[in-house]
Amino acid sequence: MKQLIVCTLSIFMIMSVAAQVTYPKTAKKTITDHYFGTKVDDPYRWLEDDNAADTKAWVIEENKVTNDYLSKIPFRDKIKNKLEELWNYPKYGAPFRKGGYYYFYKNDGLQNQSVLYRAKNLTDEPEVFLDPNTLSKEGLAALGSVSFSKSGKLVAYSVSKAGSDWTEIFVMDAATKKLLSDKIEWSKFGGASWKDDEGFYYSAYNKPDESSKLSKKNEFQKVFYHKIGDKQENDKIIYQDKEHPLRYFGAGLTEDERFLILQISQGTSGAEIWYWDQQDKNQTDFKLLVKGFDAEISVIDNDGDKILVRTNFKASNYRVVAIDPNKPERENWKDVIAEKEEMLQGVGTGGGNLFASYLKNASSKIYQYDYNGKQIREIKLPGIGTAGGFDAEKEDKEFFYSYSSFATPPSIYRYDIASGKSTLYKKTELKINTSGIETKQVFFTSKDGTRVPIFLTYKKGLKLNGNNPVLLYGYGGFNIPMTPGFSVSNAFFVEQGGIYAVVNLRGGNEYGEKWHQAGMLLNKQNVFDDMIGAAEFMIKSKYTNKAKIAVRGGSNGGLLVGAVMTQRPDLFKVAIPQVGVLDMLRFQKFTVGWGWVTEYGSSDSAKYFPYLYKYSPYHNLKKGVSYPATLITTGDHDDRVVPAHSFKFAARLQEYHKGPNPVLIRIETNAGHGAGKPTSKMIDEAADIWAFVMYNLGMKYKD
Repeated sequence: MKQLIVCTLSIFMIMSVAAQVTYPKTAKKTITDHYFGTKVDDPYRWLEDDNAADTKAWVIEENKVTNDYLSKIPFRDKIKNKLEELWNYPKYGAPFRKGGYYYFYKNDGLQNQSVLYRAKNLTDEPEVFLDPNTLSKEGLAALGSVSFSKSGKLVAYSVSKAGSDWTEIFVMDAATKKLLSDKIEWSKFGGASWKDDEGFYYSAYNKPDESSKLSKKNEFQKVFYHKIGDKQENDKIIYQDKEHPLRYFGAGLTEDERFLILQISQGTSGAEIWYWDQQDKNQTDFKLLVKGFDAEISVIDNDGDKILVRTNFKASNYRVVAIDPNKPERENWKDVIAEKEEMLQGVGTGGGNLFASYLKNASSKIYQYDYNGKQIREIKLPGIGTAGGFDAEKEDKEFFYSYSSFATPPSIYRYDIASGKSTLYKKTELKINTSGIETKQVFFTSKDGTRVPIFLTYKKGLKLNGNNPVLLYGYGGFNIPMTPGFSVSNAFFVEQGGIYAVVNLRGGNEYGEKWHQAGMLLNKQNVFDDMIGAAEFMIKSKYTNKAKIAVRGGSNGGLLVGAVMTQRPDLFKVAIPQVGVLDMLRFQKFTVGWGWVTEYGSSDSAKYFPYLYKYSPYHNLKKGVSYPATLITTGDHDDRVVPAHSFKFAARLQEYHKGPNPVLIRIETNAGHGAGKPTSKMIDEAADIWAFVMYNLGMKYKD
């Protein structure tokens, strides 16, 4: 009886708060589009104009409602205070060596941005080299790429502001830390690739209109060469394509600076490779190496006259091949590292060796090879987790790599290339005891019979009583794997008694290109079926029940959440779609959305429109349906997935939803897609999300 009373009170408390929610009245200005004989109404199209006064007023009103709701959650402030306490520990990046110095990133604890330090020796007191916290009082300026010239004398670094993908590139004298006059504007998705100390290659767009720089479609990217000391307007165009406005271009030299490599892509899948042999005085322009765009291709390095590439051509799990530029036809490619059962995620170089990073059931395995493909050794890792940083220069005798898992905070290891010995260099000291947390991997069968893995992280002693709160997290797209990694925010949820569950959905590359293709284009529904299947498995296996499941994902993962909550609103108690792609008929109209057509297809195509329309979250909301308690999150400076997706979805969800569950949107100001977000904003957002999740799952805060 006592338990019943507590449960009843908890439900009453949730309903009483929900009953107080009065949503803003959002105007409807219907525009009707015609797609291949189908009429589609879009009453909230006006919200796409993020600069309009009525849109800005709507944002203010929606945030008021959301903040009012969140402020009434009795333990919201306690969660924030606890997260600030847990977050406040030193965070180190793996050191790397340039120009006689060791460089590394460090955050003292609650600094908004990590600081780049350096020291002559690892035992010396380090000095501050670059501190982005000095560039903005609010911590809104973030370091992007940091690229040193070959000698280490000069460094080019990119800075983004307020979360935007637009970056500025600055150049500094490494010895004196004096900023040079060089400045590059309107670069996006890339940094500087040096040629000696003379200058560097970079990619950039024409200057956009100020009013539409965060939403207008980005077209006609170009590759430039910047000579140190020159003004940007004098930079030489190295490559442009006036016939194909919707392509990405990137250029850079191999380590020995012999080959200038140009990579061209027309979306997020497939690439074409061109080369320019700098030793060949007769070559005056790029020549084709690999014709695209039917396979993934990335250049690793050159081995003398040959160019080494990682590719999935005739190798779903990827392989490394050597290509002779004089005989580049695919039938002439020579295997250096043949395809394995595990997926070859990437290949680094260092000390004249190749370091191949594989995924086995979404966990890292690292092998060392010579340039002929002879395996030297497997680098033993501490357990099931994620390792990274296997990269150095040819003359280096050592490097540092990192390792972490869901239950293990990052550790940094020093690796001797010749002996293969790994030595623990730095261990993270937390203010949370992770010894009582464990992770296991389980598998379930999806709707079509496919075996899909889930990583489950929880406190030891978990009871399968069907009543545990669960946070299901997934992504499922763009060839991106979900591998084990530590998060103090997720560890907090586990400490509160929750199960953090990461689903390795199709659409990623955990099992190679076949796994990716099984979740893209006309196979995208498989991703949603996998997530729904994961929730049903968790219920069937007595981990939880429908009233205790929250589902969360960001970007393409936000699409995932939007799709599963509209397809199975009964299955999830809470939904957190973050910076999601939610209007599948218009995503290609904004910034770099056109690049995702290779992943999703396009509503401009008669082939893909019906499929996209069938699952598009914005278009599949239905009147009178009781949807999960929903907290949509976005940023007003998100120029990757423009906030219009979230705005329109929130407006229609609030119009159609029926029931006591709150359906809210949290719009962060001076924030973008996620990269470079200040620590203070990350903590605020995490506190609001966990307060919303825990409250609506009926959880109690535990001190």
